[in-house]
Amino acid sequence: MRIVMAGASGFLGTHLSRRLTQDGHEIVQLVRREPFGPEQRRWWPERGELDPAALADADAVINLAGAGVEDKRWTESYKDIMRSSRLDPTETIAATLAALPADERPAVLLNASAIGFYGDTADTAVDEQSPSGAGFFPELCRAWEAATTRAEDAGVRVVRLRTGFPLDRSGGLLKPLLIPFRLGFGGKLANGRQWMPWMSLADWLSAVVFLLAREDIAGPVNMVGPDPARNADFTKALGKALHRPAIAPIPTLALRIVLGEFANEAVASQRVLPGVLNRAGFAYQHRDLDSALQAALHQR
Repeated sequence: MRIVMAGASGFLGTHLSRRLTQDGHEIVQLVRREPFGPEQRRWWPERGELDPAALADADAVINLAGAGVEDKRWTESYKDIMRSSRLDPTETIAATLAALPADERPAVLLNASAIGFYGDTADTAVDEQSPSGAGFFPELCRAWEAATTRAEDAGVRVVRLRTGFPLDRSGGLLKPLLIPFRLGFGGKLANGRQWMPWMSLADWLSAVVFLLAREDIAGPVNMVGPDPARNADFTKALGKALHRPAIAPIPTLALRIVLGEFANEAVASQRVLPGVLNRAGFAYQHRDLDSALQAALHQR
């Protein structure tokens, strides 16, 4: 397949590009600077500009573009960046796909989203049929997903990847946790009762490959593992995997001082289940947290 990818230089994009290339696919990256070679195409999503030829005759488009959620304090200015870095690329890709002749249009768009769509679900289990939550991040996720509508209306199969916490030492949730845990200062966040929908990176990558091929699947897909863990259990398992104690809880007030509004997301409880993947028969490589953490920390 010829696959055009936005956000290919990020944590997930880098790993996905490598996986798809190893599987024999041709990857064309959308970049915002001068291209290095024919495998890259320049675009200006902040201006809504993308040469239709970059997408024409591709088999699929994958959009993972978006500024990081965990690595910055959520000031009003950074929240604007979070919005624009998601909505501008998605709207630009969707509009370009819709404008292409039907015989040149890629068949599928896999577009990033997040489990933040659901907000804080407390102890209630939710799947793709559940409603959205309230607050800044659920509202952003709704707008992010709605930005794909023009492509969907044009007949493109659109899959919205509601990603949870992919586990790998190179990025995402796990990377910033490793230093305090290795120093013996790791511990649960707040009371530790909040649910965390984790997924091994290997399973996240395999799920993307699975969804590219499944022409019968469209709409939202929860990219999470089959068994979400409470934060206290997650930190205990991480300490065990690192052979370090996990006894230094981080109070909510301290999180708010350091993280600002993102602290509300950090302590939110999201008991999100992979309804679509389960019904479609997706085969998880890591169904339990211990094996996922071992893979994240020790496998290359």
